[in-house]
Amino acid sequence: MKKLISILGLLLILGCEPFVTEFPDTSIAVPYEATSKSNATYNGDNIKVVTWNIRFGIARFPFFGDSCGDSVILDDATIEKNMAAIADSLNAMDADIVLLQEVDVSSKRTGYMDQVQYLLDNTNLNYGCYASMWKADFIPSDGIGRIDAGNAILSKYELTETERIQLRLRTDQDGLTKYFYLRRNIVKAKIPALAQGEKDLFAVNIHATAFATDDTKQKHIDTYVETLSDIDSSGALFVTGGDLNSVPPGSEYDYCLQDMCPGEKYKDENENEIDYHSIDSLTDGPHKEGAYFNNFVGEREILVPLYDTYDAAIDTASYNLPENFTHGPSTSYEMNDIKYDRKLDYLFTNGIWENTSSKTHQAAWELSDHLPVSAVLNLGGE
Repeated sequence: MKKLISILGLLLILGCEPFVTEFPDTSIAVPYEATSKSNATYNGDNIKVVTWNIRFGIARFPFFGDSCGDSVILDDATIEKNMAAIADSLNAMDADIVLLQEVDVSSKRTGYMDQVQYLLDNTNLNYGCYASMWKADFIPSDGIGRIDAGNAILSKYELTETERIQLRLRTDQDGLTKYFYLRRNIVKAKIPALAQGEKDLFAVNIHATAFATDDTKQKHIDTYVETLSDIDSSGALFVTGGDLNSVPPGSEYDYCLQDMCPGEKYKDENENEIDYHSIDSLTDGPHKEGAYFNNFVGEREILVPLYDTYDAAIDTASYNLPENFTHGPSTSYEMNDIKYDRKLDYLFTNGIWENTSSKTHQAAWELSDHLPVSAVLNLGGE
């Protein structure tokens, strides 16, 4: 019966003006400029890159979607305060290129603030481009309403050839859920001012799936690797990163107990409660979505091609050290006072990162459930 209702609901929606924006395989990422630009002239120095999932400016707010909270809408004053703190952090890091995930540009939940424009107007960054991953006039569940959220690239220098690359949709959802769900993507841009002789320089930003239990994450990483390979084979340089929602090879892969909410119980298909400690394999299930990184064969090694092929800002000798953890769900913080306990955020290049320049900015833990990671690309500068 529930399946029938879902099908009828989907037919009703598709028969009317669509609520949700669909995207082609590739399209132009939306360009942005600061209202008043700061003076930025590249003189051949090394360049600093930051990646940061800013959680649409809600900090550690107990949002219903990824914590034990049940709240959806944050008041305008709090959003303004949080975004000002994020801008201050970015100014302190003084990056040339910033890769952002989970940015809102016109969403009810964050007071319809255009966060891309806000950050350009309140930092020393001058240009940007934006690619929506969730754009709908109305999301009927949980009071979300209007939503436009996605990924952005910000830069001191002008961006050209901005591109949004659609990633595969999940296949483990019913039709109605899939219709209203995220359209994850890669956003790419060329930065002509940072070209090294005949070598163009590109910035590439990704936010891979977090909650899929099928092989969608593998498909996302495959497309990401292919995108980087195309740039590399053309002879160009790239800096890239984002929230890959994957732990490094050889890491702990089961965070389900840490991320459980108060009173949450695991149940089998017959609704019988089960002891989670008895679940030991990827086929035993169930596992908490987003907290388990062994959903399909090969998931635990999904980032090996990136580490084997390109220079990682946080290398294999260091990525499992606590000082390089970048993520701690609000669930973990609310329940167990865990600020960060795993690494999900990365920077790579087909060039060379400056030795000892890489840093995970754990002092920013109050501003998001992800931490910014920075590194300096060695271009022969001081």
